[in-house]
Amino acid sequence: MVDESETIGGALEDLRAFCAVAEFGTVSAAARHLRETKGSISRRLSRLERRLGVTLLARTPRAVSPTEEGMAFHAKAREALTWLDDAVEGARQSQEMPRGHLRVTAPVDLGMDVLPELVVRFRARHRQITVELLVTDAPLDLAVNRVDIALRASVGDLPDMGYRASAVAQFRIGLYAAPAYLAAHGSTPDAPSALAAHDWVVSREFAGAAQLRLTDRRGRSNEVIARPVIRTSDYASVLRLTLAGGGIGPIPDLVAAKAVASGALSRVLPEWSVSEGKLYAISLSGRAAPARVRVFRDFVRTELGAL
Repeated sequence: MVDESETIGGALEDLRAFCAVAEFGTVSAAARHLRETKGSISRRLSRLERRLGVTLLARTPRAVSPTEEGMAFHAKAREALTWLDDAVEGARQSQEMPRGHLRVTAPVDLGMDVLPELVVRFRARHRQITVELLVTDAPLDLAVNRVDIALRASVGDLPDMGYRASAVAQFRIGLYAAPAYLAAHGSTPDAPSALAAHDWVVSREFAGAAQLRLTDRRGRSNEVIARPVIRTSDYASVLRLTLAGGGIGPIPDLVAAKAVASGALSRVLPEWSVSEGKLYAISLSGRAAPARVRVFRDFVRTELGAL
């Protein structure tokens, strides 16, 4: 069994007991205020004086008054308890009220082509929250980098990172091309076999001759040998090069959605996709995360679901 005097909580309650006695003038009044017994308050006072090696209170049969050392100690102890109570209240409110500074990390494609508009709309709803975006494909450690929430995509199972992860969206990596590119090459491919005659823009994850395995909604598969004419580092660059007419590019539908809606990109072979995956929101505390993290996670899930 742990002695209460050895705990931080016990030491703080001893301080509260001393301040209450100094302010109310009697042990009885302090006990009523703190909802403890007179014996409990007396033990707290003796323990505190013993720990400090100083007599803080002068006791008489009718009253208790602070010594000179006790008055000096009370002034600083009361201030410290006020700061502590403010800190505790702030921590509690962070769980209940969406406010404060939110640090979010996301891969380059989401950070450049999806999140800007989402963050602006989120801020319009939650003016008490400021947002800091860390856009990088590097898997930043949340604790080390003080990240509140990380958005990470995975085609397979998400590796165990020791943090709480929840799926916020599903995505498909489909094939896209600019209408001008398709017009310049005669027609839009109507079967996987027609893809071999086209130029391709691919990210670095497609190595070598870029042999792609396409799968349709009925579960059929088809292997295609793509001829990359442009390689780049990430899907954000694939999107821009494809928009510029560089060729057909495999792009996650979440990233391509805005360009498709505006007519700047066309989906090629919409029944077929290169792969499917999930976008996860990863946080330090999961359901126990601060309110600002929870509302952002729910907002992203709703907005991306609408796409």
